[in-house]
Amino acid sequence: MEKTLFFIKPDAVKRNIVGKILKIVEEEGFKIVQLKMLRFSKKTASNFYAIHKRKPFFDDLIKYITSSECVASVLGKENAVNELRKLVGETDPLKSPPGTIRRCYGTDIQRNAVHASDSVENAKIEISIIFGE
Repeated sequence: MEKTLFFIKPDAVKRNIVGKILKIVEEEGFKIVQLKMLRFSKKTASNFYAIHKRKPFFDDLIKYITSSECVASVLGKENAVNELRKLVGETDPLKSPPGTIRRCYGTDIQRNAVHASDSVENAKIEISIIFGE
């Protein structure tokens, strides 16, 4: 079973749709291996999003992701990374296919409701950052 990181971002937590999103994930056959609520510190967020450090949106991203609680999970399934990426949709909710989580619950590119690891390698790194494994 492959593992991937999935987290529900502050905008979705504030809108009280955590249960709806987790239900979709479970109905698609993902097993929730670990689950926790957390609030990113600036240090952890900067480490997590280090790949974007030189991009113009980096400071806004850090401010947003540290603004409130997130719900993070490790999900397991065969081909978990790719399957979850399909279920989540594009970064921009308006460009996501109908029925994807971001199309249903995202409001804009930054407030797109969820994060999903983009590769098996990054999933391992991200899980380590969030869950300390």
